[in-house]
Amino acid sequence: MNIRGGALLARAFQDKGVKQVFTLSGGFCNPALEGFMECQIPVINAPHEQIAGHLADGYTRIHRSPAVCLVGPEGFANVIPAMMEAWGERSPVIFVTGSSTHKRKGAGGFKEVDDVAIATPLTKHSEEVTHGERMAEFVDRAWKIATSGYPGPVHLSVPVDIMFSSFDEQVGRDERPFDHKLKAPARAWPCPEDLERVLALISQASKPILIGGHGVWWAGAEEKLEAVGSALGIPVFNVPYHQKLLSENSEAYMGLADIHQYHPSEFALHESDVAVLVGARLDNQMNFGNPPLFPSSTALVCVNGSHEELQLNRAADDQLLSDPSAFFDALLQLHESGAWQTDRSWLEENRRRRGVWVEKMVADLPTAEELQGQIHPLHLALDVQEAMSDNDHLVIDGGNTHFWSEIAVNIAGWHGRKLSNIMHPGTFSMLGVGVSFAIAAKQANSDRSVVLISGDGAFLSGGLSIEAAFQEQLPIVVVIDNNAGLDCISQQQERLFASETHFATDFRDIPFHTMFEGLGGFGELVESREHLIPAVQRAIASGVTACVNVKTKGHISPIVLATTSKRDKASIE
Repeated sequence: MNIRGGALLARAFQDKGVKQVFTLSGGFCNPALEGFMECQIPVINAPHEQIAGHLADGYTRIHRSPAVCLVGPEGFANVIPAMMEAWGERSPVIFVTGSSTHKRKGAGGFKEVDDVAIATPLTKHSEEVTHGERMAEFVDRAWKIATSGYPGPVHLSVPVDIMFSSFDEQVGRDERPFDHKLKAPARAWPCPEDLERVLALISQASKPILIGGHGVWWAGAEEKLEAVGSALGIPVFNVPYHQKLLSENSEAYMGLADIHQYHPSEFALHESDVAVLVGARLDNQMNFGNPPLFPSSTALVCVNGSHEELQLNRAADDQLLSDPSAFFDALLQLHESGAWQTDRSWLEENRRRRGVWVEKMVADLPTAEELQGQIHPLHLALDVQEAMSDNDHLVIDGGNTHFWSEIAVNIAGWHGRKLSNIMHPGTFSMLGVGVSFAIAAKQANSDRSVVLISGDGAFLSGGLSIEAAFQEQLPIVVVIDNNAGLDCISQQQERLFASETHFATDFRDIPFHTMFEGLGGFGELVESREHLIPAVQRAIASGVTACVNVKTKGHISPIVLATTSKRDKASIE
């Protein structure tokens, strides 16, 4: 029997175990959509291609398995921001875009654009399917590249004539590999001599620290990271701009390795004798491994699961090619064998400093009288978590809203709040991803509440994607930090401009809550702090997609203050 190229595409993804596709339905996509329907692979139709991309990214981050984003050629330009966001987080989304006919390539075909070239710097792999008979081959190669080694998004361009043409349904099945089913990606096992050298260095340390990055998450090794920190008494930090790895109230977890958002990390970094980054990059957030973030007296070790990562971490004093799980197993074996002799005083000192920092952050908040009835963004983030239950999901989106919320997560965790997961924009700080990520979190955890704290500017960037929550009956709660402007930017301007004022950053008074009511959801306006927690609780209890529109007073976050005050960049260049 003959089937269309789009159906071959769907069957190839079915072989890989794809559980979810996101799209904005278009004529170019129809053969593939018919194929997904026949394969009984669920498809969610988003109101915009960028939203489809962010939904696929959110799904992929949560499940740690690729979702597919399918859009037409005119939608390719719209999906580019989602490619960039996924690339920054190493999220192996499979982007499939329709393109002009292969037969007339370069002749000015209908909606022709060089999508392969444009997507190349924004993905780990980008290529065009050149013949329908090789469809399974192209999908298999893209999948393996996306999920192996240093994971990341990939892009396949499928010309419309291949998408619509007919092919034998068994085409390509008589060539190797005969088995097209999903196989686990290969992982790097450490060279024994290299592992022994690194373990010896760590064993001799009196003040070691561990910094976990994206690679730990994609390797599914976060529980072993926590076990290492607790068993060996090593303080554990996260790289900035990454979803949580450890429970906020884990004994070993301290917070972000960011001296602005978590001040005690400066003490840990500067006093450590060995700093081990696992699955992380020495990028701008890590000051490229240089002082003053990492003093020259600290031995800097990078453990990465792929040669691509090691090449990016050339500045490290020592390197180890190893899957994070294998490395953590080796550290745990040190403890079990009795070879680990470092006492727990270093961990306890870091815990003590974390407690002092929490108390100071709360004590330094303005009083109700000083706020004159307005709501501080840190109060907002703390109160929202107070209204949530353990194992609920929190999503963060915005500029200062993001920064204050991450600080609040650390404080609330110290006081016992346990969240199931935390998601937010990645390395590129892209506004507008919050609603999509929240919808993806709800889809994966229908029995748990999902709350998004979004700045007003962030919601304006991607808020219309809320229609997907209504359409798919995935109720989320959106709490909007409404300070009537791009507060993060205006605060920078006031410290940069000679006039000490801000420009082109203000919004009008937008009734976000009534927008949700008009769409059939729950909406409530909050103008004083004592009403905030009850309003969030009512929104969660409503059982529908809800908005709590909170009027706040903008306050400069520590990271914005540090990076604008006399250009003290410290860890950001």
